Amino acid sequence: MDLYLLRNAKAAKDGKANDNNDDDRPLTKKGERKIIRVAEAMRDLELKFDAIITSPLLRATHSAEIVARSFRMKDSVHHSSHLAPHGNPSLLVKEINTKHGGTSGLLLVGHEPSLGALISMLLVGDNSLQMIFKRGGLCKLSVEQLSYGKCASLCWLMAPSQLKRI
Repeated sequence: MDLYLLRNAKAAKDGKANDNNDDDRPLTKKGERKIIRVAEAMRDLELKFDAIITSPLLRATHSAEIVARSFRMKDSVHHSSHLAPHGNPSLLVKEINTKHGGTSGLLLVGHEPSLGALISMLLVGDNSLQMIFKRGGLCKLSVEQLSYGKCASLCWLMAPSQLKRI
């Protein structure tokens, strides 16, 4: 399986109701434009995925919806609380295997530091791999059999500035 991980773009400092609720922070206009450019680069790279799983937080959901619209996959966006900050990555892996195990490509949209920790777990089997995963950054892992532990190979990790040059 090709497993793509996308970090949401820049979000506003406050939630919808100015209540500082982290869950409700939308993308900024600049963040929205960045994800649109990232989605265009993803199309130019001819990436293929069967489904998009996103954190339920507004900024990640909005990022996922922009990509889904670009790929004409509006009905393929699914939410997982395990992609939210402080979600349970081992349960995320179990959920993916149960609901999307037969897919050849999958896009996960979430947040730092949890996406970086998940990448580390899948590459080296623990959280020791330190990485810089910028807002709007995209990572591709190749996975033979997804498990919570060392099971993946890193194909590439790109910052948004690299993606916009494609």
